[in-house]
Amino acid sequence: MEEDRLSGISLIHQAQAQNLKKESGRQSFWIGVMWFFAFITVSILILVVGYVLVQGGKAIDWEFLTTSPKGGISGEGGISTTIGTTFYLVGLTLLIATPLGVGAAVFLIEYAGEQSLSSKFLRSVIGVANFAVETLAGIPSIIFGLFGYALFVSTLHFGFSLLSAALAGACLVLPTIIRTTEEALLAVPDDYRRGSLALGATKWQTLYRIVLPAGLPGIITGIILSVGRVISETAIFYVTLGGSYRLPTSIMDGGRTLALHLYYLAMDTRAFDKAMGTGAVLVVMIILINLLIDRVSRKLTAGVRKVR
Repeated sequence: MEEDRLSGISLIHQAQAQNLKKESGRQSFWIGVMWFFAFITVSILILVVGYVLVQGGKAIDWEFLTTSPKGGISGEGGISTTIGTTFYLVGLTLLIATPLGVGAAVFLIEYAGEQSLSSKFLRSVIGVANFAVETLAGIPSIIFGLFGYALFVSTLHFGFSLLSAALAGACLVLPTIIRTTEEALLAVPDDYRRGSLALGATKWQTLYRIVLPAGLPGIITGIILSVGRVISETAIFYVTLGGSYRLPTSIMDGGRTLALHLYYLAMDTRAFDKAMGTGAVLVVMIILINLLIDRVSRKLTAGVRKVR
């Protein structure tokens, strides 16, 4: 009996060892597959970015960066005014979208849940609001552009201007700011809120002094991601900003962003070298923005951890 028992235990151990070996081999295989796809993805990124930077770098010089476009089929001139217009548009868009996006997210996370407990109507409204945010996040940018053209350019008579483009751009990035702010606020432990309220702080004081500072890294990340979205968009500004190559002197003037200028160079001129140079500048700006996102997030996260 003892020998049979030991023999059974030995067989179980052998089966377990074989199963462990099989699972280990399967794990190694799938890890290898993931590394392969990661390598392919990084290679494609390096190939595309490297090609644009190498080809575009040939057209970049001080004159290209400091002179304005002159128009014409030859694509003469540089990109100085398009860089300025891009920064103007980003600043005005964020000035409109950030308070709206952060405020909407704060209401949905911090206040809507409590208020919906006592009203079926409010629960329905909040459900519709959440569904609307999710839907807006998946709508193509040209739809926002057509909406901006119909409302801001035509109906409100703002014309092709920075204001029309910024309002349309704000509609475009609102879902991003709302969702990232919501995730940042949800990541703040409820103990922070309960502890603050237990010490006698009001709801607003808790939100302003405890919750928002703790969620600031995620909120900043969403705002910077929105900057990248505005810089890289073309279709929405094609029908709201106009195509003037002059630098806007007011929010009612039209202009041309870097991405829009790249489109015009590629489609309407023979200056493919200038288009590649503009693309290289645009790629560098996007890379710098992503590096800024990483640096700001790390710094703010480290600061929050020290406070904790």
